[in-house]
Amino acid sequence: MSIFKAYDIRGVFPDELNEKLCVDIGKAAATFYKVQTLVVGRDMRVSSPVAGDALIEGIVSCGVDVVDIGMVSTPALYFAVGHYGYPGGIMVTASHNPAKYNGFKMCREQAIPISGDTGIKDMEALVRSGKFASTGKRGKVIKKDITEDYVAHVLKFVHGIKPLKAVIDTGNGIVGKYLPKVFAKLPCSMVSMYFEPDGRFPNHEANPLKEENLVELKKRLKAEKADLGIAFDGDGDRVAFVDENGETITNDLVCALIAREILSEKKGQAVVYDLRSSKIVAEDVAAHGGKAIESRVGHSFIKAIMRKNDAALGGELSGHYYFRENYYADSGQITMIKFLNLISKEGKKVSEIVKPLRKYYATGEINFEVEDKDGKMKELAQKYKDGNVYFLDGISAKYPDWWFNVRPSNTEPALRLNLEADTKALMEKKKAEIVALLEK
Repeated sequence: MSIFKAYDIRGVFPDELNEKLCVDIGKAAATFYKVQTLVVGRDMRVSSPVAGDALIEGIVSCGVDVVDIGMVSTPALYFAVGHYGYPGGIMVTASHNPAKYNGFKMCREQAIPISGDTGIKDMEALVRSGKFASTGKRGKVIKKDITEDYVAHVLKFVHGIKPLKAVIDTGNGIVGKYLPKVFAKLPCSMVSMYFEPDGRFPNHEANPLKEENLVELKKRLKAEKADLGIAFDGDGDRVAFVDENGETITNDLVCALIAREILSEKKGQAVVYDLRSSKIVAEDVAAHGGKAIESRVGHSFIKAIMRKNDAALGGELSGHYYFRENYYADSGQITMIKFLNLISKEGKKVSEIVKPLRKYYATGEINFEVEDKDGKMKELAQKYKDGNVYFLDGISAKYPDWWFNVRPSNTEPALRLNLEADTKALMEKKKAEIVALLEK
């Protein structure tokens, strides 16, 4: 079943993921988790009440109790599991996907993620077989409002924020439910855009990774003469930042800046970053007294490495940021607070703070349709064997003045290229070289 992905369950509703299938996924979850209680939350998508109720029906029909926390963000679901000590949780969401999609993100105790390798494929097998466990009695549904506790948790990360003006676009996602409560406790002024949760996404797709979704934010930012712009995705676990000139700050640079804020409190802490990130991240972490650790792409891998190394921060190029003090889970709102802490401490314009980090030249991620992914990566390994070649996630090769990574898609016959060089000319030259090989 194509809806069972590497990191979650996701598909078009009701064509690929329908009400009956949601019931069966609930039964599979109750069978797989082997616990007495599960937390369930849902985002603001039109189909989320139906999908959520069906999921809950499946869970309770197997004798497992459900703590229903209602319409929440994905980070709030993780918080509920970690803060109240529940043994697991399921979030009804399709994250940043368009309105027609829905799905489930799952975690066990302490918000430890469940991925394809650690449970999702097992649940797929249970759904296929229809062999679900049952206690012979129905579980209970307990309603719980966690809003105030969650907002208080987010505010614990505030350290010395000064009066700043921010234009914030939540894209009609779930974060609009929380931000007024957060900013009521901050000395900042907030210009809100599309704060009303609306799962139809009537204004634009709630995916801040796409530049076209930041166009209106940038216009408003300049009109308001604000200090920065902030955009969230639909379920609130990703965030993007724009400086006062309307220039997008790439997420790897945001990771480096947040690492500075964390390392200013305590040196020697570990910071995990994904291997698509600029080499300035590792350089800047080291310069500020931290230990930079490279990871393969994917939240389950980054969270595992963070736990193993007691890392304070993890960052992905996709705009996910993970915090040890947040159960090693991602949170767009906590990232926002950390960013506001940092620029308040620096006392400069955002563009001035970021400028020294804009040192190298990157291609961004480029996708190629490739049937023989392994064969093509072997070609690359042979051609660039004079570099430092390694296989943490696909193939990477590092040279003194440039590097690249080519990794396979989990879900399609595609390879994804990221490349960076010390000069623009070298970046363009090496990009053309590898593109020609991948398109051959």
